Amino acid sequence: MALETMPDHVHLLVEVDPQYGVHRLVKAIKGRTSRVLRDEFPHLKSKLPTLWTNSYFVATTGGAPLAAIKKYVDEQKNR
Repeated sequence: MALETMPDHVHLLVEVDPQYGVHRLVKAIKGRTSRVLRDEFPHLKSKLPTLWTNSYFVATTGGAPLAAIKKYVDEQKNR
């Protein structure tokens, strides 16, 4: 997995079982991070009903080499 946090979004490179579904993974990530952030920063509890929006962007790698995709994600902090 590769991860790069930007000021207004996050880049994640993950492999998801097609039977599980990307939408489930996104929901789980947003739910968990919302709970963790609200526990760590209590003032965020006033951001109801949700901390995150329902939107997300997903792209497939199209068979590109995994090393190239990881490099792209890692280099986002330099842009």
